[in-house]
Amino acid sequence: MAAPMTATQMLRSLQEEGVDVREHRNWREHNRNHRGAWGPVHGVVIHHTAGTDSLALCYAGTSALPGPLCHTHLSKAGVATMVGHGRANHAGGFAANAHEAVLSESTTHPRPARTEPVDGNRHYYGIEIENLGNGRDAYPTAQYDAAVRWAAAICRAHGWTEDSVIGHKEGTRRKIDPSFDMNKFRSDVAARLKHAASWDPSSPEKGALVADKNDVAVLFKTDGVLDSPDKDKDANNNEHWTAESYLRFDYLQNRDTLKLVKALTTKLDAQQTTISELAKTVAALAANTAEIDADALVARIKGEIEKVTVHLEVADA
Repeated sequence: MAAPMTATQMLRSLQEEGVDVREHRNWREHNRNHRGAWGPVHGVVIHHTAGTDSLALCYAGTSALPGPLCHTHLSKAGVATMVGHGRANHAGGFAANAHEAVLSESTTHPRPARTEPVDGNRHYYGIEIENLGNGRDAYPTAQYDAAVRWAAAICRAHGWTEDSVIGHKEGTRRKIDPSFDMNKFRSDVAARLKHAASWDPSSPEKGALVADKNDVAVLFKTDGVLDSPDKDKDANNNEHWTAESYLRFDYLQNRDTLKLVKALTTKLDAQQTTISELAKTVAALAANTAEIDADALVARIKGEIEKVTVHLEVADA
């Protein structure tokens, strides 16, 4: 149970979740509040429009069912247009058992009972997703992803879990929408809620750890076209130069450079040991010769050795 978000709060929550939001006419004041209460709110309802180019219909409704018919219309391109704020004619009556499942955030959403004593328009946010609902009209990835983000944004704002999300067909026997699996949809909402609102599932999160050694092979796999991308190191003249190519190239270069540095360090350590032993030998010989200043001789030898320039030859990768 929660007080409804203000129009500004809802708009900000959707934008923070990465939803492409547009504002339609006077949506902030467009509602059916004069016909009944709005709130407290308990969840969100997912619908499909069962038509095409339904934005105007979602805003205005019909003479028999005045608009708004939802709070947000979602286009095939994934654009979410706000058409109302407040009570909207989208849910109608809901079965008590369906409503109780949302209230308790049950992981099981039962088949709705025949009777519908709950005022769904009062207690639920609603989105209309542009789709014919015939099982053949596909939901483009951008559209489906935006729907998941829309539901997750509202759940996040109210501190709800994914089980506060319900399909219209799960609240009443009168409806069949949406025409996709609501359990899968709730699972996708849950996945978003495990991350920050800004999460982009197509990009690794900053500071993310490699969970499995096999992930390393995926990161450094070749582009599958060139045996080595090193020949053309410019994306402008190598159409196969990809992010994976950069990763692989940098990895191999850094690995080889590290090997060279380690080898050089080992040689320098050995050289320093030799110098120290030579200095001891010279000092021992000089101690038996009165005319030789042992300290001065050792210092001179070390000084001359330090003047030697070390050349590091690195072969082309």
